[in-house]
Amino acid sequence: MHDGQESEPIPAEEGVVVRKRRKGIYILPNLFTLAALFGGFYAIVMAMGGRFDLAGIGIFCAMVLDSLDGRVARMTNTQSAFGEQMDSLSDMVSFGAAPALVSYEWALRGLGRWGWFAAFVYCACAALRLARFNVNTGVVDKRYFQGLPSPAAAALVAGFIWLMNDQGWKGAELEWVTFGLTLYAGLTMVTNVPFYSFKDVRMKQSVPFVVIVLIALAIAVINIHPPIVLFALFVVYGLSGYVLYAWRKAKGHPTSVISTSTDEPDERGLHR
Repeated sequence: MHDGQESEPIPAEEGVVVRKRRKGIYILPNLFTLAALFGGFYAIVMAMGGRFDLAGIGIFCAMVLDSLDGRVARMTNTQSAFGEQMDSLSDMVSFGAAPALVSYEWALRGLGRWGWFAAFVYCACAALRLARFNVNTGVVDKRYFQGLPSPAAAALVAGFIWLMNDQGWKGAELEWVTFGLTLYAGLTMVTNVPFYSFKDVRMKQSVPFVVIVLIALAIAVINIHPPIVLFALFVVYGLSGYVLYAWRKAKGHPTSVISTSTDEPDERGLHR
């Protein structure tokens, strides 16, 4: 998203000045990406210290920052290949490794091999999800994600731990529930189930006044009890893809979000 370039003059023949391009990195969008990376790192450190409430908050903060870096890059015209790679690596830490390690420290450790099995499956699925997203960017319908996006999967795991810890539950009392939720979040990332991406919502477009009022109300509702409200929202979103899949299947619509273009032979057979 964010490679910058500066120029420096170098002499040329016949009095013509040729400027040599010097590569650099745009600061603003990368600051958001690094801040999101710190959120994931912070979550891991807090989980190691037994502060699982702060670990959940760290992952949610990383989500917010991750949603901003790309928008900032597009608004300031500072996109770059470097920024895209940096964003993916940051996502792997914040939404792949961090939720897996936090869930393992909170509850899965007590399950022995089954515990690290669930944590590793989640982590591996996050890596696969991010790799598939990078290579399928040009062929996936922009209105949908192919599989549960990694920030939403992280929110399911971290939100559950944050809520249960807030309610006084111990990880040892919810080992198998955590096991099931971690596997669900991980495996749903690598399905072909469509999840609405909200990318067709234009931030620069004018909206009726009532929309701003509804946004203010939503913020107020979240503030009533963040762990409950945020976890409930992501549970609904985490199930919405399967509902959408079933609805499209029942209507006879294509369930795949891969572009319907068959110009590329490798894409044929994917549009079912």
